Amino acid sequence: MKPFTRRVLALSVAAAFASGAACAQAPRAANTYITQAEAAARSARVSNVDYVLDFALTGKESFSGTSRISFDLADNSTPLTIDLDKATIASLEVNGKKLAPNYNQFFITLQPQDLVKGRNTVVVSYTRLHSTNGEGLHRMVDPVDGKVYTYSHFEPAAAHQMFALFDQPDLKATFQVNVTAPADWVVVSTTRETAVAPDAAGKRWTFPASKKLSPYNFSLHAGPYKVWEDTSGKYPMRLFARQSVAAQIHPADWFKYTKQGLAFFDEYFGIPYQWDKYDQLLVPDFLYGAMENAGAVTFAERGFMYKEEMTASQRQNLAAVIMHEMAHQWFGDLVTMKWWNGLWLNESFASFMGTLATAEATEFKNAWQSFYSGAKQGAYTADQSLTTHPIEVPVPSTANAFDNIDQITYAKGASTLMQLRHLLGDEVFRKGVHNYLVKYAFKNAKLDDFIGSLGEAAGRDLGPWTQQWLYHAGVNTVAAKYTCSKGKIASFTLQQSAPGVALPTLREQRVQVATFKLEGGKMVLLKNVPTTYKGASTRVPELAGSACPDLVYPNYQDWGFAKVQLDKRSFATAQASLGQVDDPLLRSMLWQSLWDGVRDGHLPLNEFIKTALANAGAEKDYTLLGKVLGMMSTSKYYLDAMHANAAYTRATTQAMEDQAWAGVEANKGDSNFQRRWFGQYLEVASSKGALDRLAGLLDGKLKVDGLAIGQDVRWSIIERLNRFAYPGSAELVTAELARDKSDTGQSAALAATVARPDPAVKAEWLAKVHDLKTTLPFSKVRVAMNSLYPAEQGALSEASAAERLAKLPAIDKAAGPVYMRSYGELIPAGCSPASVKRLETAVAQYKDLSAGTRRALLTTHQEDKRCVMIKQAMTVPKD
Repeated sequence: MKPFTRRVLALSVAAAFASGAACAQAPRAANTYITQAEAAARSARVSNVDYVLDFALTGKESFSGTSRISFDLADNSTPLTIDLDKATIASLEVNGKKLAPNYNQFFITLQPQDLVKGRNTVVVSYTRLHSTNGEGLHRMVDPVDGKVYTYSHFEPAAAHQMFALFDQPDLKATFQVNVTAPADWVVVSTTRETAVAPDAAGKRWTFPASKKLSPYNFSLHAGPYKVWEDTSGKYPMRLFARQSVAAQIHPADWFKYTKQGLAFFDEYFGIPYQWDKYDQLLVPDFLYGAMENAGAVTFAERGFMYKEEMTASQRQNLAAVIMHEMAHQWFGDLVTMKWWNGLWLNESFASFMGTLATAEATEFKNAWQSFYSGAKQGAYTADQSLTTHPIEVPVPSTANAFDNIDQITYAKGASTLMQLRHLLGDEVFRKGVHNYLVKYAFKNAKLDDFIGSLGEAAGRDLGPWTQQWLYHAGVNTVAAKYTCSKGKIASFTLQQSAPGVALPTLREQRVQVATFKLEGGKMVLLKNVPTTYKGASTRVPELAGSACPDLVYPNYQDWGFAKVQLDKRSFATAQASLGQVDDPLLRSMLWQSLWDGVRDGHLPLNEFIKTALANAGAEKDYTLLGKVLGMMSTSKYYLDAMHANAAYTRATTQAMEDQAWAGVEANKGDSNFQRRWFGQYLEVASSKGALDRLAGLLDGKLKVDGLAIGQDVRWSIIERLNRFAYPGSAELVTAELARDKSDTGQSAALAATVARPDPAVKAEWLAKVHDLKTTLPFSKVRVAMNSLYPAEQGALSEASAAERLAKLPAIDKAAGPVYMRSYGELIPAGCSPASVKRLETAVAQYKDLSAGTRRALLTTHQEDKRCVMIKQAMTVPKD
């Protein structure tokens, strides 16, 4: 598609706003979403909003509430809408007058004659079902003890699934809350309660008015949660979890990283934390990883519960997620984007600052290496896909708010901020951020406001940089071009290229260019030159006259966001000499260059696997080992998906199993490395011998020093055994469920059952997934989607492939975006020319899909083509 320019985007948004104002008389479409134009028209009229919210929570399937909304209205000549989704309204009062509600299950329409210019008060009393899909006020019954837990989730625009309001980010408001709840419940909100009094229904909780917040940053959570407290820091901290999982939580780690983060951000931003207390809640069935509700952050408990001791990578992940959400308390909560097109900046900044805080405030000093190996590689992949998009894109309505929420939003955006920090200097960047937060505190802001603050601090016009990086899609490739004479570099240039005619942008970027020589069995750094390059070619005269290198890396220490294309000599050196590189980040980047070679069809997959089998066992950097093992797991996926030469696949799988098990046994004194290798063994085990070994570990007949087979590991083994129909594996599921009745146990049992290579099981669960009226919680439907068709079960997937593709438009139309974001897993890809052709036909025919589903289809098609290409590039006999 044609890239958006800043000018075109500005004009399109301005036109939308003008249209919204001009068409204020036009009725709003009767659905749960609001367009940017409608929201702009509403915020032009409404200001100074205050909410008084009363909720009656009983633990039953529905709840009741009253929203008292006070606001100033600049113009009462046209109707005004208030958002409230699928409620039964008991009464409506507008400025003291009781009215029959004009309500369509999505919003209430107030007529001009009932409104006044100036201060208005609207009171809506209603009942509503709790949600079970993770939005609104979600309700979950714990299968272990029958206790009921609720929590709210509103991003991007789901607060109206809980109460009546103006559900858009630029109508910030105060929230005063009163809640009646069962006597054994605790209630948590943005502020700390000022009173808890006995009530006929249990207890009544009173919360003072909050500071100004966007609605999606407000929250309310209630249930018989286990509570931990820590008051050792500047701000009081609490942690909440379901009682049945409390033993799996490690509160000391939570409080340690939270305390470190609050101190770091207070100092870095130069603005104290504004929400007085810092609560964190682990909640079930959560749709995402975590959510930055002001003063009451929610986390998906599935990602942070451990029945064994936490590994180093698990602790680092915990620290990183805590820091990410904490950064949002300033950037996102204190200062908030005006509309959802600015959501990327919230997420990019939190990703950048969260990684910075993890690296500088915790023990995980290699956080940037982890960022490079994980999120940044996801951004590179996404930015090279057919569905790439600029970092800043229009968002026509709340239905589209998450259409482009991907690693371009998170990691490419974070990388551009890191690049900007290198370009401007650390202190200039920090000063610009501080000035921005001060100027727009408790307000809404736009991208130009943020860039303007940085530019002012730097004394530089950042308009060209903004154009290049934020309004144009695609990742550039950077390569070193040099000549040598008499053992010295004679000339050296950096060559920058764009993806193609459709994405022609070349960018300004500051990187480090490093040269290396193999000396005494080690890769020795010869010279490192910081360089700002722009355009197609940039000379690096500082390298002229230095020793001719064995390896050149033109993005040393990962300052830039660019795909590195190694010259021929450097590529050969990387492939042959990985073990001679001491620097783990450089070693990681060289591994990535090899993997890029596989994905681009330049390096045969079998050659990569040979290199990995030769080097992975000697890797002593814990983070990098995880990266390399991840590449090997993906290699195994490709072998299974493409149905490669059977003899080669068997032999290679056996070699991977042997290597992983050797790693388990070689690391009996290091639980972190041992568990990492055992995780790899679980990923690749598929031979009878490997499955027998897993069964032996499960029943206790086989023991390995240091390797704990706790409940989580038991379920992982059972799932693997069921995936390959190991004798007696179905009965293992039933027996283990009797042992572990928890929600996570139920999900694991479901995953194991659905993964069985049984046509009847596949048909049964595919029908349940397609039943949009199922009573199953969405969290369980999502587990089924993710487990139905493992790579090696290609024939079973093929049996329903045509049906799934044929139903895609109808399902997309009937289901909401939450459902469809997971359903993309079921778009069939068979790693064959026929499968590629089938997807190509669907792409041509299904042009009216929702934006998110269309992207999933295009991505599946592109990756299926890639799989076929990788298969064709292999240098092993074809079956």
